[in-house]
Amino acid sequence: MKDLLAVVMLLGIYSLLSASFFVAMDAVDVAFTEAAVGAGISTLLMLVVISMTGRSEHPSRHKPLLALAVVTVTGSLLIYATLDMPYFGSAEAPIHQHVAPRYINDSMQEIGVPNIVTSVLASYRAFDTFGEVVVIFTAGMGVLALLSVVRRSKYTLKNDTFDHSMHEQHLILRIVTKVMIPYILLFAFYVQFHGDFGPGGGFQAGVIFAAAIFLYTMLFGMSTARRVINQSFIQMLAATGVLLYGSVGVVSLLNGKEFFDYSALSADPVAGQHLGILLIELGVGITVASIMIIIFFNFVGRRNNPLHKENKDY
Repeated sequence: MKDLLAVVMLLGIYSLLSASFFVAMDAVDVAFTEAAVGAGISTLLMLVVISMTGRSEHPSRHKPLLALAVVTVTGSLLIYATLDMPYFGSAEAPIHQHVAPRYINDSMQEIGVPNIVTSVLASYRAFDTFGEVVVIFTAGMGVLALLSVVRRSKYTLKNDTFDHSMHEQHLILRIVTKVMIPYILLFAFYVQFHGDFGPGGGFQAGVIFAAAIFLYTMLFGMSTARRVINQSFIQMLAATGVLLYGSVGVVSLLNGKEFFDYSALSADPVAGQHLGILLIELGVGITVASIMIIIFFNFVGRRNNPLHKENKDY
């Protein structure tokens, strides 16, 4: 398939169908993440990339036989490795004998959070989740370093191709967007602070919040978005979220507890768990939203950079 736009659309549809399958399997939190990241943010970012590289794939001048061989061998090894795995849904699987019963039976008493997924990710495996947040932050800083755009000149501001897009042509879309964005942001806050009791959390809320910023930028233009959203402030927020998350663990250590032992935050251990989960989820949401916005703005900024256009034409 040579049409890259069709490929992106198929990937978005595949992610949406995958989210539906997760819902059918009662994995609502995973479905939430797949819908927000796979069908939402990823699709928008890939569309921006296509606007930079072109819609059609260039014809291949060679036959990638070596790549095909590597993929075939790797796939065969992965399939061979699955032969030792328990059958899907088997009650005899180790996870159903030890791990799952531990969380299901003791989570409410120890953590006091109705959503077991949140208790696992934000309390039992808080250190692992902290590593994921650091990885996201590091990836965002890497993108910022690779795609940093020089300060734009007056010529660039006057000839911003992203600003002369559909936001000047479709008044109805602009009006509908103005109505929708506050509700999208409100829903993001709901997902952020309701993750203890239902599907959601910092990862999903951060992506939803960033999607609202993306929508605003696409409909009202990059120049308008840069006047509303200060990039230096967003970069500071990305670091602040990671520091907020890590600070919770440091406070636990200073109070004589283990790293990310939230019982050190309050005299009541369950209240401490709630406070700790609230703080680290807030840190996750801030970092994820900030990194997504940084990546999007740098991609679009590179697209509008005259030097990039000259190199592309060359």
